[in-house]
Amino acid sequence: MFKKFFGALIVSLMIFGSTICAAAELVIFHTNDTHARIQSTDDDGKSIGLAQISAAVKTTKKNNPLTLWLDAGDTIHGLPAINITNGKGIVPILNAAGIDAMTTGNHDYNYGSKQLEKLAKGLKFPVLAANVVRKGTDKNIFKAYKIFKLNGIKIGVFGLATPETAYKTNPANVTAVDFLNPVDKAKEMIKILRPKCDVVIALAHLGVDASSEFTSERLARETDGIDLIVDGHSHTALYDGIRIKDTLIVQMGCYEHFLGRATLELDGNKIVSKKAELLDADAVKNISSTPDAKVLELIAANNKVSEKILDEVIAHSDKHLSGERLLVRRNESELGNLIADSFRWTAKTDIAVCGGGDVRTDLPEGDVTRRDVLAILPFGNFLEAAEISGAKIREMLEHSVEFYPASFGGFLNVSGMTFSYDPSKPPKHRVEEIFVNGEPLDENKIYTITMNDFLAAGGDDFTMLANLKIIGQFGNYDDAFTNYLNKVGMKNYEVGRITRLVDVPIPDAQ
Repeated sequence: MFKKFFGALIVSLMIFGSTICAAAELVIFHTNDTHARIQSTDDDGKSIGLAQISAAVKTTKKNNPLTLWLDAGDTIHGLPAINITNGKGIVPILNAAGIDAMTTGNHDYNYGSKQLEKLAKGLKFPVLAANVVRKGTDKNIFKAYKIFKLNGIKIGVFGLATPETAYKTNPANVTAVDFLNPVDKAKEMIKILRPKCDVVIALAHLGVDASSEFTSERLARETDGIDLIVDGHSHTALYDGIRIKDTLIVQMGCYEHFLGRATLELDGNKIVSKKAELLDADAVKNISSTPDAKVLELIAANNKVSEKILDEVIAHSDKHLSGERLLVRRNESELGNLIADSFRWTAKTDIAVCGGGDVRTDLPEGDVTRRDVLAILPFGNFLEAAEISGAKIREMLEHSVEFYPASFGGFLNVSGMTFSYDPSKPPKHRVEEIFVNGEPLDENKIYTITMNDFLAAGGDDFTMLANLKIIGQFGNYDDAFTNYLNKVGMKNYEVGRITRLVDVPIPDAQ
C-alpha cells in the first residue's frame, strides 16, 4: 500500500514538475526612435532615461532569463551631446545598458553609412538588417539575423530597415547602400528561421504612417510566420499593440517616453498567448528603483566632454516657438517660417523651404544656447542655392501636401512665397494659387531657391529637387539660423503663407 502511494506521489510530482518546466514566459522589452535620448532630463524630463531602463531590464533578466531587449533603430543620432562626436560617445553607453540587438533606423545613417558601420563594430550586440546590402550586390552590410537560445527556447530575430532611408537621411549618406524590399527579405528570413526556432521576431524600422509604402502592418499582412514585429520609425505609441493574423506588432512611441514590454506565454515550445503594454517611468521604477550605476557613469563622462561647447549662449529669442512633431509635419508653423526665412536671407534667393522633419523641438524664449539650436536642427545639413523652374516649384509644393492629413516629414514651410491647397482633391492635384514675392507663379520662369542639402539631393522623395543647377553652397543650416537670430531677429514669421482651403478629418492614430 505504501509503495503504491509513494509511487503515485512520485508520478504526480513528475507530472507537476514537467508542467512547471513546460510553462514559460518570454519577455521582450523594446525601444525605438530614442534619437540619442539617454538621460531622464531629456525631452523636458519626459524621457525615462537609459540608466533606469537598463536597471529594469537587468533586474527582469535575473528573475527570468527568458528575457530580451530589442531596439528598433533611430538610436545613435539626435541630441547634440551625441551628435558632436558623430555617435562615438553613445557606443560605450549602449554597450553597458544591456541591449541584445538593434536594427538600423534611417537617422542612424545621418553620419554616413561608413561611420555607422564603424559604430556597429564597436557595439557588443549585433546590428541586424537583412535588407541592407552594398550597392549593386547582395552582400549584407550588417548581420541579417541572430538566434538566441534561452532556457531551451530558440528565438530567431531578423532586422529590417525602411527603404525610405534612401531619402530620409541625406541621400549622399547612403550612396554605397541599397535597401531591398523588406517584405521579400522577410519571407526569406522566415524560411530560414521558422524551421529552426520556436519564436520568430522581426526587428523592423518600418512604422505605421499612412505615407509609407512599406509598413509593419503590410509586413504582417503579406507574410506568414512572424510571431512578433518590434517596430519603429513612425513614433507611434501602440499601447496594446496591433494584431494582424497571427502577428503582434509593438512600438513604444519615441524618445524613451515609455518602455515597451511584450509578453509571450509558451506551453512547451508553443506560443499560447501574446500581450503588449507600454510602461511609463513609474512602472519602470517599480521594477528597479535604482538606475544602472555604470550607465550613469558613462553618460556623465560623455556629458563632461560636450557640456562646455553646448552650453555657450549664441543667440536670443523674443518668443517661445513650438516645434511639436505633429504641428510641423502637417501645418505651417511660426518656427518653420522663421527657419525658412533664415535660409533665404543667408543665400539671398527668391524663395526658400524648410521641411517639417528638419524641425525637432521648440525654440525657447530668452537666451539660446548651441544645445538649443542643435536640438532644433540636429542633422548637420548645409545650405544650397539652386535654380528651379516655376513648374518644379508647383510639383514640389504638390509633394509637400500630397499626404495630408497624414504626418509627413516633407511638409514644407516656405519663405518668399504663399500658396493655397485643397486636401479634399486627389494627391498631386491639390495646390491652387501660388505667389512668389507677391506675383503669380510663372511656371516657365526660372527662380532661385535655398534648401538644405538633404532636399537638394532628393530627400523625402522630392525627386524634382535632385539635379537642379546649384548656384551656391553655404555653411550648416544651424549656423544660418543662429546668424539670422543675431543679425535680423524675429520678424514677420507669423503663419499665413499657406492656406488650407478645406478641412478634412485627422486620422485617430495621428
